[in-house]
Amino acid sequence: MDNQSREYGQANFSLPHDVVPLPSQGIFYKNKKKSIKVGYLTATDENLLMAGGDDMTPNLLRTKIYEPDLRVEDMLEGDVEAVLIFLRNTAFGPEMELTLTDPSTRKPFKTTVLLDQLTILQGQQPNEDGTFTTTLPKSQTTVKFTPMTYGEILENQRAADSYPAGRVVPKVTLRLQKEIIETNGSTDKGEIAKFIESMPIADSKFIRKFMEDNEPRLDMKRIVMTPSGERLTVNVGFGVDFFRPFF
Repeated sequence: MDNQSREYGQANFSLPHDVVPLPSQGIFYKNKKKSIKVGYLTATDENLLMAGGDDMTPNLLRTKIYEPDLRVEDMLEGDVEAVLIFLRNTAFGPEMELTLTDPSTRKPFKTTVLLDQLTILQGQQPNEDGTFTTTLPKSQTTVKFTPMTYGEILENQRAADSYPAGRVVPKVTLRLQKEIIETNGSTDKGEIAKFIESMPIADSKFIRKFMEDNEPRLDMKRIVMTPSGERLTVNVGFGVDFFRPFF
């Protein structure tokens, strides 16, 4: 734990806050906390929201999570999303307006969804150390892997942004290098990197689907009615407009 995280947690411990349950139930963290203390948005935070920028979300989380032994960068994405929804709901209410396209008419329309009743998606229980173990269907390789942390996701995004225009960004292999920590009992990073480079695409897709099905997170899918009378399933995202429409 770095000094900055400790200072945030200790300095804000006495400020008004609530307890937010984590979709992961803390299984993937050393402290095993199933819930964390999170502060409410204030006028000071409004400065940060209005400024925007790529680092707005991580900076906001660092100031609002009152846990000295848990870094934002070490949290799972599903837990980060749970905190962001808490901050938004307690500050602005659960209503969120979306601009969508009617599939029948191809015309845009606005609709409102509620983020107050959210279901936690739970899949296969991980190992005690917060990892998953499985045998890949094509290569029959036994791999141990773990969900990417929020910090690793940000790191991969920065790496992808650094590639010059026209070059292929290796998003798939960058993700696999963060997720896979062991192959056939070996934790040698060189061997793992070599395996990833030659991994059959069927195995790569298997791992991606496995993580989609088993990484704990909130169900952000909503069903809305289009102007033409169709039921449309949408996935609520956490882009720049998650907070910014209020400013």
